[in-house]
Amino acid sequence: MRGAFATFVALVRRDLVLAVREGGALGTALGFFLIVVALMPLGLGPDLNLLSRIASGVLWIALLLAALLSLPRIFEADYEDGALEVMAMGELPMEMVAAAKSLAHWISTGIPLALMAPMLGILLNLDLASAPVLVATMLAGTPAISFLGSIGAALTLKARRGGLLLALLVLPLYIPTLIFGISTVNAASLASDSFWPSFAILVALSLGSAVLGPIAAAAAVKFQIQ
Repeated sequence: MRGAFATFVALVRRDLVLAVREGGALGTALGFFLIVVALMPLGLGPDLNLLSRIASGVLWIALLLAALLSLPRIFEADYEDGALEVMAMGELPMEMVAAAKSLAHWISTGIPLALMAPMLGILLNLDLASAPVLVATMLAGTPAISFLGSIGAALTLKARRGGLLLALLVLPLYIPTLIFGISTVNAASLASDSFWPSFAILVALSLGSAVLGPIAAAAAVKFQIQ
């Protein structure tokens, strides 16, 4: 058991090191996040009250789309160089491999995007008092993005130009996270009693995704590499 845990941690560390060395996926995600948020005031006009009302929704949607850009790299590079087949034949179950790679994706992409959100919220006249809640909800909800996204990344592993197909597969799965993420921030800004129930559901979605996502992703990977 201790050896499996050490292998799991080593795999997470390996993927994080590769993400830092490459840098392109994270840079693309952060750049896309910035561009989408920066364009919203230009499209909606200088109505600060309107921008403030929709700020949390815009930031959440932009974060989902930005994270979507980096999902293919969860399995793609290892599949192309044959490392994924070696992992599938190793001692660590494929479900744990998928969980480790999804966790590394969340740490390398989800957390930076969540931490960047309050700074971009200034462009949307986001209430500064809501910034800590926004970060907390994004940190609680973005694990679901990575773990559910790993399913789509595994299913489109052999697809040429599978980016559109990946989006069609995973975006419907993100809808509950999006709904409760936005409702949690809005409840906090209104000092509503629905904050904690919404936040608890958001955490439950991430925990459920962390359990079920690797199982489905592992099954898809095994099917793809047969």
